[in-house]
Amino acid sequence: MSQLFQEAIIISILASTIRIMTPLLFSAMGELITQRAGIWNMGVEGTMLTGAFAAYLVATLTGSLWLAVLAAIVAGALMGLVIAFMTATLRVDHFIAGLGLNLLAGGLTLYWFQSYIQGRAQPIFSGFQDVDIPLLSDIPVIGPVLFSQRALTYVALLVVPVVWFLLYRSRYGLELRCLGENPKALDVKGLSVSARQYLAVMLGSAMTGLGGGFLMLGFSDRFLADFTAGRGWIVIVALIAGNWRPMGVLIAVTASAFLESLATHLQVVGAQVPHQLLLALPYLASIGLLMGLRFRSGQPARLGIPYARE
Repeated sequence: MSQLFQEAIIISILASTIRIMTPLLFSAMGELITQRAGIWNMGVEGTMLTGAFAAYLVATLTGSLWLAVLAAIVAGALMGLVIAFMTATLRVDHFIAGLGLNLLAGGLTLYWFQSYIQGRAQPIFSGFQDVDIPLLSDIPVIGPVLFSQRALTYVALLVVPVVWFLLYRSRYGLELRCLGENPKALDVKGLSVSARQYLAVMLGSAMTGLGGGFLMLGFSDRFLADFTAGRGWIVIVALIAGNWRPMGVLIAVTASAFLESLATHLQVVGAQVPHQLLLALPYLASIGLLMGLRFRSGQPARLGIPYARE
């Protein structure tokens, strides 16, 4: 391969990495907020899938991508409401509640989709296109990688410092982290633990729904069953690998997105590697990462443990 072709491939891999990490980053930052509040939401996959379907439905009915984004956010928040009710009010085991939500979302979205198309040709739409930032997008290598992306990609990159500020530099963030570490401290002050958990889970799930919505609006023009293809589980692995800290989660999400981008480009250039292995590369790396982790010092002390006033 010529040097020019190699440079083009490298730029394409890096630009694709940023694009692929966008839905994962939205969802991971949302789940970070949720888990910092002490709720281990295993329903990330189902929430992303529901957000993706809501975005598809509104995009094909109205033709407005931004209304579709709003629909994905609302759908995610409603899924968060269900999780919060099950975990904070009913005190159902967090893992069982999340897995049940995933199964429910998988079945309902498929049913709604089949009811919507009713045997006719599936409606399609035109998704988001790249938005070039003037002058910056002309910078060699860096320009096309960072400054020629979908509009929501820029928003996703800004979400990381916003979430960091929210968690570590605001009163709400202090209360939120206290939910995951010592909720009784809030309770004895007369502050409602369940109300704050509801707010955190719905906010986090709204961001997760947005991640699913972008996956639909930024990468496809039609809905498929199990559209999210396990990305919700990658988000959970990224939280553990990132030690429940915004920058650590960003690094983990970027690594996963890079592997997926690399696998896609290796197929394009005709690498002599089994197709199935390339597709499984990000998931195999996630499993290996979990096996290699020896400690989780950043995990909230009360994560996944229902709170009950004594």
